[in-house]
Amino acid sequence: MSQRVLTTESGAPVADNQNSATAGAGGPLLLQDQHLLEKLARFNRERIPERVVHARGSGAYGHFEVTDDVTEFTYADFLSTVGRRTEVFVRFSTVADSLGGADAVRDPRGFAVKFYTEEGNYDLVGNNTPVFFIKDPIKFPDFIHSQKRDPFTGRQEPDNVWDFWAHSPEATHQVTWLMGDRGIPASYRHMNGYGSHTYQWTNSAGEAFFVKYHFKTNQGIRCLSAEQAAETVGRDANSHQTDLLQAIERGVRPSWTLYVQLMPAAEADGYRFNPFDLTKVWPHQDYPLRRVGRLVLDRNPDNVFAEVEQAAFSPNNFVPGIGPSPDKMLQGRLFAYADAHRYRLGVNHTQLAVNAPRATTAQNYGRDGLMASNAQGRAAKNYEPNSYDGPAETGRPLSAPLAVAGHTGTHAAPPHTKDDDFSQAGELYRLMSAEEKSRLIANIAGGLSQVSRDDVIDKNLAHFHAADPEYGRRVEEAVRALRED
Repeated sequence: MSQRVLTTESGAPVADNQNSATAGAGGPLLLQDQHLLEKLARFNRERIPERVVHARGSGAYGHFEVTDDVTEFTYADFLSTVGRRTEVFVRFSTVADSLGGADAVRDPRGFAVKFYTEEGNYDLVGNNTPVFFIKDPIKFPDFIHSQKRDPFTGRQEPDNVWDFWAHSPEATHQVTWLMGDRGIPASYRHMNGYGSHTYQWTNSAGEAFFVKYHFKTNQGIRCLSAEQAAETVGRDANSHQTDLLQAIERGVRPSWTLYVQLMPAAEADGYRFNPFDLTKVWPHQDYPLRRVGRLVLDRNPDNVFAEVEQAAFSPNNFVPGIGPSPDKMLQGRLFAYADAHRYRLGVNHTQLAVNAPRATTAQNYGRDGLMASNAQGRAAKNYEPNSYDGPAETGRPLSAPLAVAGHTGTHAAPPHTKDDDFSQAGELYRLMSAEEKSRLIANIAGGLSQVSRDDVIDKNLAHFHAADPEYGRRVEEAVRALRED
């Protein structure tokens, strides 16, 4: 087989890729060396803005197979038949650190699944925890700023981290998750994934159900202690990427079983706490897990930049039978995620191979913009309605309508009988073994003891006391002991 010819980006053959053109054998470079200029200019532009959150990520392709009948609850086509398979792309990530950060750190993990369905792409964008630190998106930029590098010191500051949490008591539940044994997963294969938000399913009769997603790892939960994590980072900062890549390459097919919790929509208003509050879980005794199917990963991307870095997930990518809920954080992300991708990748990012529909074709009247590649033909119209047989609306909503009432304004969520910021954090603490509790206390105290202001420490301690008296007392004693050393 003859060797392929190296060319410029315009397709012209390259005569010499080892030496630049010069004015004489020892002379200066020539501006006319188009190949040199093209290579340097492209090299300067190889990087795009990294994600503000979830920058450090890994991904893989696979499939989702339906194992149980859920047509009673949703008419989503890709969930309509037991045994049906849908191609997927999954991206895992850390949240707070930059693209160059290490994998084995104490941080939530992103768990995003793109289903390439025959009715368009469905993106389920969640984390490896079922809850989050805040319940209103207006606080999200402030929260992330508090966790990122300080603009003056250039490093993550305990003062900032714990000061924000001190003024955000709703974070106590997620802080307990993060500082517990599951705060540092051993690998992406050995952690659960959650939709975290509350979503809506609608069945063919128009009945609405609120739904929470749980992806349970079939590899078993494995986590690292702080000491093990430090050792792992020193050995391989890319440990989670290495593990996922090598596991799939050697034929291991990581898998997760998908379960859902389903709440009839009519029960939401009377539930004992706000079911759309992202800082809370639904107890399983109230809404048991119902199995749906199996997620399997079996193919690595050919190019990490093209397929992982440029992968664009947005929770507003729904398909018929699935829709949003009044979850405030979800509502904010319906805008923010898609807007982030338009900024990073351009308005035509959905035409990139990893983001484009695979089991169907996108047909709309969006045109032009940077890197447009969806030429429609010389007679195609770019407006609707039209008389030229262009794509037309179906008239069928994707999901059941949500009832709204009252006056516009900046409202707190309507109170439920058991709404508070601490009870579920206390319940989580009491579920832990004695050893797990000790590690949790040590992890919290290790960070909180570094805070410089006593009032910030006291505010955080009050949250742990409110969650559980023993929890608060032990954290307070551990912090005091560390500060006295």
